[in-house]
Amino acid sequence: MTLGMMATDAEQRIDFEAMRSYKLKRIQAQLAEKDLGAMLCFDPDNVRYATSTAIGEWSRDKYVRWCVVPREGEPYLFELGSAQEVKKEICPWIPSERIFPGGGWLRGANTKGATSMALMGTVARIKAVLEASKVAEMAIGIDTVDLYMLDALKSAGLKIVNGWDVMWDARLIKCPQELTIIETAASLADGCFEYIADKIRPGVRESEIVAEIYGWLLKQGCDRVTGVNCVSGPRSNPHPHDFSDRMIRPGELVFIDIMAHYLGYGTCYYRTFAATRTTQKQKDLYKKAHEWLQASIEVVRPGITTADIANQWPTAQELGYPDELAAAGLCVGHGIGVSIHEKPFITRLFSAEPMPIEAGMHFALETFCGEGVDGARIEQQIIVTETGHKVITQWPCDELMVCSAR
Repeated sequence: MTLGMMATDAEQRIDFEAMRSYKLKRIQAQLAEKDLGAMLCFDPDNVRYATSTAIGEWSRDKYVRWCVVPREGEPYLFELGSAQEVKKEICPWIPSERIFPGGGWLRGANTKGATSMALMGTVARIKAVLEASKVAEMAIGIDTVDLYMLDALKSAGLKIVNGWDVMWDARLIKCPQELTIIETAASLADGCFEYIADKIRPGVRESEIVAEIYGWLLKQGCDRVTGVNCVSGPRSNPHPHDFSDRMIRPGELVFIDIMAHYLGYGTCYYRTFAATRTTQKQKDLYKKAHEWLQASIEVVRPGITTADIANQWPTAQELGYPDELAAAGLCVGHGIGVSIHEKPFITRLFSAEPMPIEAGMHFALETFCGEGVDGARIEQQIIVTETGHKVITQWPCDELMVCSAR
C-alpha cells in the first residue's frame, strides 16, 4: 500500500535499515560475481543507493562527493567539506570513521596546479581505504568520472574497470521497502495530475504548467524533480521531449510527463489532455496509443522477456519512421529506481538481445501515436509480482480527458 508522508510511532512504515542492508548485499553480490574488489561510485544516484546519503542537486555534475563499496564490510563515504561532519551526526548507519572529506578538482576547472593537488589527494584517500579493505590489488569498478580522475587513478597503479553493470544489476530487483516508496512516489504524481488538470486551458503557457508542477511536488515532499515535459498543439508531433514557452490554444492536445523523486525514488508518468474540446481524429490517435500500451502491460509477468513486451508495439515504419533508431523513445519501456532510466530497457531497437522479466522489477511502459499536428502520449508504471504485475499509476487514462470545457 501507499503510506503517509510523515514518520509516526502508530504505524510500521518504511524499514530503512532493512532496505539499506538489502542494497549493500545486492552490490556486494555483484562484486563477487564479477570478481571485483570494490566499487568506486561518483554517480549521485549510485552514491545514494550505496550509502543512503544525498546532498543538493547543484553537486550532480561536480564530482565533489563519492563512495567506495568494498567487497566485504561497510561503505566509505567521501563527503564535501563541512557536510562530512553533518553526515556523522545524521547518518549513524555509516560509522563515523568511514566518513572522509570529499571536495574535488571541479572537473579540471581549477588552476592546473590546484587540480593536480586535488587529484593526488583524492586518489591517495581512495587507495588508502582500498588497502584497508585488502582489495587494492584487485580490479576496481567505477561508474563515471572525468578523464582527469581516470588518468590519476590509473597512474596510481589501480586496476580501474567499467563497473556500471555492477550497479545496474544490483539495482534491477527492488526489495519490498523500495517498492513501497516507489508506489508512494507514484501516488504523489497522481495527485499532481489532479492539481494540474484544472490549469490546462487556452492562454496558459507550457512553461507555466511546468512551474506549477515543480512547486506542487516540492510542497508535497518530493526531494528532487528530474524534469517535467509539457508539449502542446503542433509541438506534439514529432515528440520533442521537452517544454517551451508556447501558449496553449483551444482544441489542442497537451501531454505531460512528471519525473519526480520521493525518498530518492523516481516516477516517469505521461498523461494526455485536450484543451476545451477534442476531435474524432484526436480521439482515434489517443485510442491507438492506449491500445498499444494496454497490450504491452497485459503480457507482463515473470518468465517472459523484454522482447515479448516490445513486440506488442508498432514497428518504426507503422509509426511513420524509416527505422527503429529514428523512432527510439516513442514506444519504450525503462526501469525506474533512484534513476529515471535503469535496467530493464525495453524497445524494438534492442529486442534482438532480450532480458528476462523477474518479480521485483519496476519499470515504465510508454506509447505514442501522432498524425499531422496532433500527438498522444500515455505511460504507466508497472511492478512485476510473483504471479503477474501491478499497475501503480492511478490517474485515469482509458479515455482522452477534456480540460477547461465551457
